[in-house]
Amino acid sequence: MKVIEKIKKGSNLKAFIANRVFQLRGEGAFEVLAQVTELEKQGKKIIHLEIGQPDFDTPYNVKQTAIQAIQEGHTYYVPSAGIADLRKAVCEYMKRTRNIEVTPEEVVIMPGAKPVIFLSFLMLLEEGDEVIYPDPGFPAYRSIIDFVGAKAVPLKLREEDGFRVNPDEMRKLITGRTKMIVLNSPHNPTGSVLTEEEMGAIARIAQEEDLLVFTDEVYSEIVYGRRHVSILEFPGMRERTVVLDAFSKSFAMTGWRLGYAVLPKEWAEYLTLLATNSYSCTCTFTQMAGVEALLRGDEAVKAMVSEFKQRRDFLIERLQDIKGLSFVRPEGAFYFFPNIRSFGLSSKEMSQYLLEEAGVALLPGTCFGDFGEGYLRISYSNSLENIAEAMDRIDRALQKLRI
Repeated sequence: MKVIEKIKKGSNLKAFIANRVFQLRGEGAFEVLAQVTELEKQGKKIIHLEIGQPDFDTPYNVKQTAIQAIQEGHTYYVPSAGIADLRKAVCEYMKRTRNIEVTPEEVVIMPGAKPVIFLSFLMLLEEGDEVIYPDPGFPAYRSIIDFVGAKAVPLKLREEDGFRVNPDEMRKLITGRTKMIVLNSPHNPTGSVLTEEEMGAIARIAQEEDLLVFTDEVYSEIVYGRRHVSILEFPGMRERTVVLDAFSKSFAMTGWRLGYAVLPKEWAEYLTLLATNSYSCTCTFTQMAGVEALLRGDEAVKAMVSEFKQRRDFLIERLQDIKGLSFVRPEGAFYFFPNIRSFGLSSKEMSQYLLEEAGVALLPGTCFGDFGEGYLRISYSNSLENIAEAMDRIDRALQKLRI
């Protein structure tokens, strides 16, 4: 039956949508945001601890670079892989921050982190391939794995392991169909950071089992008292790894939509082809601002991370005093992932209760996978004053549950 005939007969328009689209998942953060917006319309003051973006302004010099680029007319198409200056700057940045030598031909610039995930998975995964990914973890991993027809295999991150990958458990999940491991360190939503020993063990597994690795390093600059370790630093990993990094978290540039992949040159050519066929190129003046961020943004990053550490240390003291909660001390990113099981409510019930009773917006752990049940994500991307008030409200609300 022709499309127009189906429409005339009153067919459900969803019937025309390709089945693969129904494999995509949304993000629970947007559900919470909708509720928060409605409560704020009613005049209720909500403290936001659910937002996964820095509450700092983009560095002044970065903004000025973009403004100047626009005024100078840099508003036209550029190569799909990115402008030469930014690809070169990424190489310099990788050398400075990770001691990794890469060439511009191994760098593809994209409009944010998610296109790197989406198009890399589309490029590397076939239907039926198995992909081991962290759970709890960033929800886009599972969503896109499912979309491309691969099989998502969750690796449970356990509180008793500090929410870090257990290489022995990872190895047990590997089958003859396993093709890729997804890593995220520093980790969203738990704030865990993999050690050099753990990363080395994962690198050995990947080589022994001949697996690809996708490593999400968008929080690489936000670590406390330790060095970020990339799996790309280990011998033999260059030819099997895609590194994702972006400007959103480290440089407070979430709305700029700017990220990049570092990957083998042979893959970069096809990732660029996918870029050409999907969005043509990344915004020119945004890329020019990215050059400024990578080459001259260190001081702003250090100041932001210093403030995040103050907030983290404050929250460690406050959360320790709230009866019924347990938590793992975060070593990176800007999140806590406290255990709320002692209160007898599900993660969703608890986040809803604290939103309505305390006026504090948090995310249920199940926004980040099935193994997030029993936890909440607290983002400390807010002022110390607001965080202190939120902890007072949460403590009072939880006392009512303990009565």
